[in-house]
Amino acid sequence: MDYNKTINLPKTDFPMRAGLPAREPGMLEGWEKLDLYHELLKKNEGKPLFSLHDGPPFSNGNLHMGHALNKSIKDFMVRAAAMRGRYTPYIPGWDNHGMPIESAIIKEQKLNRKQMSVPEFRTACHDYAQKYVDIQREGFKRLGVVGDWENPYLTMDPGFEAEEVKVFGEMYKKGYIYKGLKPVYWCPKDETALAEAEIEYQDDPCTTVYVKFQVRDDLGKLSQYGDLSKMYFVIWTTTIWTLPGNLAIAVHPRESYVLVKADNGEMYIMAEALCAKVMKIGGFENYEIVKQFKGADFEYMLAQHPFLDKTSQLCTAEYVTMDSGTGCVHTAPGFGADDYETCKRYKIEMVVPVDDRGRHTDYAGKYAGMKTEESNPVILADMKESGALFASEDIVHSYPHCWRCKNPIIFRATPQWFCSVDAFKEQAVAACDDVRWIPGWGIDRMKSMIRERADWCISRQRRWGLPIPVFYCQDCGKPICNDDTISAVSKLFGEKGSNAWYEMEAADILPAGFSCPHCGSKAGFTKEEDTLDGWFDSGSTHYASMKKDQGFWPATVYMEGLDQYRGWFQSSLLTAVGALGQGAPFKECVTHGWTVDGEGKAMHKSLGNGVDPADIFKKYGADLIRLWAGSADYHVDVRCSDNIFKQLSQNYLKFRNTARYCLGNLDGFDPNCLVQPGEMLELDRWAVTKLNQLIEKCFAAYDEYEFHVVSHAINDFCVVELSSFYLDIIKDRLYCEGKDSLERRSAQTALFLILDTMTKLFAPILAFTCDEIWLAMPHRAEDDGRNVLLNEMNKPFADYALTQEQMAQWDKIIAVRDAVNVALEAARNEKKIGKSLEADVALTVPSEDAFLAEMDSALLADLFIVSQVEITVGGELAVSVSEAAGQKCERCWKHHPLVGADMAHPTLCPRCAGVIAKSTSFEAL
Repeated sequence: MDYNKTINLPKTDFPMRAGLPAREPGMLEGWEKLDLYHELLKKNEGKPLFSLHDGPPFSNGNLHMGHALNKSIKDFMVRAAAMRGRYTPYIPGWDNHGMPIESAIIKEQKLNRKQMSVPEFRTACHDYAQKYVDIQREGFKRLGVVGDWENPYLTMDPGFEAEEVKVFGEMYKKGYIYKGLKPVYWCPKDETALAEAEIEYQDDPCTTVYVKFQVRDDLGKLSQYGDLSKMYFVIWTTTIWTLPGNLAIAVHPRESYVLVKADNGEMYIMAEALCAKVMKIGGFENYEIVKQFKGADFEYMLAQHPFLDKTSQLCTAEYVTMDSGTGCVHTAPGFGADDYETCKRYKIEMVVPVDDRGRHTDYAGKYAGMKTEESNPVILADMKESGALFASEDIVHSYPHCWRCKNPIIFRATPQWFCSVDAFKEQAVAACDDVRWIPGWGIDRMKSMIRERADWCISRQRRWGLPIPVFYCQDCGKPICNDDTISAVSKLFGEKGSNAWYEMEAADILPAGFSCPHCGSKAGFTKEEDTLDGWFDSGSTHYASMKKDQGFWPATVYMEGLDQYRGWFQSSLLTAVGALGQGAPFKECVTHGWTVDGEGKAMHKSLGNGVDPADIFKKYGADLIRLWAGSADYHVDVRCSDNIFKQLSQNYLKFRNTARYCLGNLDGFDPNCLVQPGEMLELDRWAVTKLNQLIEKCFAAYDEYEFHVVSHAINDFCVVELSSFYLDIIKDRLYCEGKDSLERRSAQTALFLILDTMTKLFAPILAFTCDEIWLAMPHRAEDDGRNVLLNEMNKPFADYALTQEQMAQWDKIIAVRDAVNVALEAARNEKKIGKSLEADVALTVPSEDAFLAEMDSALLADLFIVSQVEITVGGELAVSVSEAAGQKCERCWKHHPLVGADMAHPTLCPRCAGVIAKSTSFEAL
């Protein structure tokens, strides 16, 4: 007789086969036909809201691994919330305006924006941005991200622009927006102002100089100590090119300063705390301190500029420190924020001797026309020759660079529009207290950045951006922005888009009969030419998209990279507090790190260490990218390499193979007829109890957005509790007990609960794999079989759970089993046995484990996967292995003394003979 026909072996032809990467696109088509996103909303309508507001990626390039990490984590959040009973609208968005697109389109399409009309150039930028919106959208969809992809928000859309104008108008009306001449970050290559978030610091070599400013007017305080023509204030700077702009020297009013006489006959003024260091750098070993002063003693003195025909005024400033330099701070108001404020306080003129392209103006004398970097060595050489140079050093220092062109920037005073953050800074800081920050240090980081920041420069000298909605009166010259003008501009942009600003005259935009609110003139008006900072665009999304279009505010969560504390997180917070007078536009703020290569280095094309998501899709599938994102602690940098994906594929296969095992053994099982808790075998209840612990751990991890905890917990459950223990033990029951026996159905019930639960728990991360499992497995009547995402995660099965005392006994059993396995391995090595079923085991257990002797010996034999077990109580744990008695059953491979006792089945043990007899008699019926 072919007994294999009666063994319940798992099927191998069910749909969950290899080659998932090739099938994922087809699954995506199925999700689209199902309209999965809207079906999910429909299913959870009326349930508590979970709103993740999408931080908009910039639409200027193909998908990269940073995008993949970001969007995967967001999708985990949304899916997990939906599968735990939350209503989860998710509207993707894109940031479209700004210099990077202008620069890219000029470079790639060889456009000359100065020879094009502004609307023509902006239209070309719009088309370029839309191209990459479409490319990135397809990449995000391929990743399996579920959202309203047909209706994203775009910062370049007319409807969005119309709402952003209102945000600007509200902040202007409250007096938070003003125009002023003050130093800002300036990129001479791109000829525009930059925000703090657009600055990157790099190490640059430079020559730092100590420069002598001769005392010109000492107010009668210094001449008694020496010849003023040989007396100098010594300043220090790392930016030689700023020296033509020097108008003052700042000293700390209360710090001690000294007049030092060197052995060359010259006298120098510097901070006492820095004197020894500076004199050593100057090459002076012998010098005399002639007199001590307080910094305030020098106030209003004048010093001669070292190479221009002008003087510099001595001022006091609290920001002067004693940790570097000379204590006499070179002050050029056109090139520094502190310098500007100091000179403004002393009513010193504003001079900006560098133009938009970073070239010196005529004010700089012989250096006029030179680029700043060109003038550095020339000025240095001239000062050496004239004797104005006290000393110089070559150093490497951290210097700000433009985030896009990567060139060094300059600090330069230009007329710009600013948002006065100081006006509502404390409200913004207070708003941080109402936010849950993940990681927790986020609140301190955000607060310190807000407190320490200067006013926000919100204007850009570019064309591809939202025009600043301000008019100017041709009579009085004052700027105009009020409810009437904002209403008119918002309506215009909503109907025609912001290109209309450049296509229409001011008179055609303003309401009929409009008059200047300052002077009453109706003579004529002009329009502001600058555009808004792109961070104002993205910082307005919470209002222009989330509040208006989606109808909910604030968002449950914002989630972006570490850099957004000075970027999107901050600009969103500032516009919410400034324009709306409310708190933060998010209840929770989550941060992820950077994607780096396998060695922890930043990925760059030039280094050849980048990883293209498109290559991963083809080789491993989207689920491996999702598992990569879901297996790492994303709060720190996340490493990415082909080796890492190979390792992850092994973990993936452990879960996949576990699911295949469960699926194969659930063939024909009806989950609507589960074995009840009171009937379930205790080993199966142990497995369900362990499953309950997994549920609780994963739920807690999802609450904290700790997705790597979920991934590792499920992997460990598959490897430790299932593959290494439970699944190995129940094979005999599943394959050899009667098809409808309680023993087999009990194991199948546990397997169903395990597979059903794990599939739902892992579905937010392994979206494709878990949906494939879901479509292949049997379901209960209440399940939605169309997609796993349309079902809620299982809560713990409390009725099946064992007590703590029972679980403690099972811990003892497992410990004893481990000892038995060691003994079996030794017996194999000694050639006493082959497979473990060829062994009988004799156990001695201590008295505290006497419960083992009370257990059914056949059950213990199954647990240890041997043929027989005998137990003696008393003494220490000891294991003895011997060759199994009896003959080998041809069906279950156990050895039994009564094999052949049933003459009808001479090669079977009594258990198998009974199963076969029952099976054949059933077939006969």
